[in-house]
Amino acid sequence: MLDFMEETLVWDASYAVAVALRDAYPHEDLETVSLENVFAWTLSLPTFDDDPELANDEILLEIYKNWLELTLV
Repeated sequence: MLDFMEETLVWDASYAVAVALRDAYPHEDLETVSLENVFAWTLSLPTFDDDPELANDEILLEIYKNWLELTLV
């Protein structure tokens, strides 16, 4: 498993954010996760450091899709 927890996370690093969310919320049913959840949980990650105002649905959906793909592997 890749260790992305050491690097500073930003919105553009959707795969790294998805890995961190998977590790932080391993038991979440992704069928019930909303983009609002993705937004809030991303902001709560200890290594996340980016402007919340830069987030949009496209970025949040990309993070969600990466997270979903990670769970299917």
